[in-house]
Amino acid sequence: MLFNSIEFIILFISVCSVFIIIKNRKFQHLFLLIVSYFFFYYTSNYLVSLLVFSTLLDFYMGKMIGSSSNLRNKKIFLGISLAGNLGILGFFKYADFGISQIHHVSTSLGFPIEISLLELALPIGISFYTFQTISYTVDIYRGQLTPSKSLREFAVFVSFFPQLVAGPILRAKDFLPQLREKTEKIKDEGILRLINIQNPNVKLGVTLMAFGFFKKMFVADNVSRFVDSVFVNPIGLESFSIILGTIAFGIQIYADFSGYSDIAIGAALVLGFKIPRNFNKPYFAISPVDFWRRWHISLSSWLRDYLYIPLGGNKKSPNRTYLNLFVVMFLGGLWHGASWNFVIWGMMHGMYLAIHKIIGNKIPFLKNHPFFRSKLGILTSIFVTQYFIFMAWIPFRVRDTNEMIYSIQKYIFLDFQIAETFQLILSEKIPIMIMIVFVALHFISYKNGNLPTKISNYPLKYWALFLIGIMLTILFFYVGNSEDFIYFQF
Repeated sequence: MLFNSIEFIILFISVCSVFIIIKNRKFQHLFLLIVSYFFFYYTSNYLVSLLVFSTLLDFYMGKMIGSSSNLRNKKIFLGISLAGNLGILGFFKYADFGISQIHHVSTSLGFPIEISLLELALPIGISFYTFQTISYTVDIYRGQLTPSKSLREFAVFVSFFPQLVAGPILRAKDFLPQLREKTEKIKDEGILRLINIQNPNVKLGVTLMAFGFFKKMFVADNVSRFVDSVFVNPIGLESFSIILGTIAFGIQIYADFSGYSDIAIGAALVLGFKIPRNFNKPYFAISPVDFWRRWHISLSSWLRDYLYIPLGGNKKSPNRTYLNLFVVMFLGGLWHGASWNFVIWGMMHGMYLAIHKIIGNKIPFLKNHPFFRSKLGILTSIFVTQYFIFMAWIPFRVRDTNEMIYSIQKYIFLDFQIAETFQLILSEKIPIMIMIVFVALHFISYKNGNLPTKISNYPLKYWALFLIGIMLTILFFYVGNSEDFIYFQF
């Protein structure tokens, strides 16, 4: 079920309406659980069984880890949890990829092995909810979290429908306490929010949802057509077309994914729950490290806490630190899907992070040089960083190796042809205009801090005009079909 569909709007309004009626906290959770499973079943049918499996596995493994006083037993229970979650994740995401690679290698060696591909249906959201439940058992093992005593509460945490499909990735220590609040607090801060639009949290939640729909349906869906026209067959195109297509895809994927996150965070806030932000103006990052503090924050922090730090982080030798950065981003790329283009994207970001670390270690005076604290220095840092960030979007978007190499070459080694450039601009006026609007709004947001919060503080009549303006803009530029969110495939 797409957020940008009438079905979701009807579902969400219905959930809010029932929440107003139900006063008992346990019944609220039970209803929310039923809705979440219905939402997942509507989207993935029988694959909802995998969600149930992960929920039951980690709830009981968490209890076993928490109740055991023997370190060896704790490790065994944690191992079962990791094996179960990574097993289903690996099987459904990478089994077909592995079989296809065996067939490809055997064919290239001259003795093809005929293996039928499984053609597995990828369960939507599996990369997100398995990471959530893994962090739960690991945190219990580390002594940072006590096991949940309620299967109902834990199941709501795992299946919470606003963020179930594409994040943000929740942490149990942040979300479970919200489910354990007293009934009175839930009633005062959750139920009354739904019937009192003057409440700032309801206004902020609705404002975030409006921003999310605007990003997705006005920006991402309109720009996607231009991106497809460039990268459906990029060989033969000149540099300007490749660069503009790359910029367009960077805008598309940001507007698409951050739009989903805004809708999820806003919907949760309206229902009385706070989930963490997932983006913080990543295209104004001044370094690769800064980019990953701003982009897909819930994933980058997860990789840091549960992979980078356990590998040794930066506490060992410099060479080990560089290797850790590369390995983490390699696996981060592989997390996105069983395709070499995602692996290449991850390795490029691993190289960026490692090179940035090497420069900081080998040329330390650059780190604190006054130039990089000046406006010109900050602007230079942003431009250089984004040049490489956007170059990495090419392998993320282009799966064919020859087309990928060609596009990167045209991105680096400029080859402008004025006639083709003007023809491209004239033929793609609407997407280019929308890209300009996005850049302007992104800059305004960067200069003015948290724009949704400021807009949600407007007087009611001006706030209502903002919502009407967003709705009319989306309707006027509606492309006629609701496209899947890009991160649904992960």
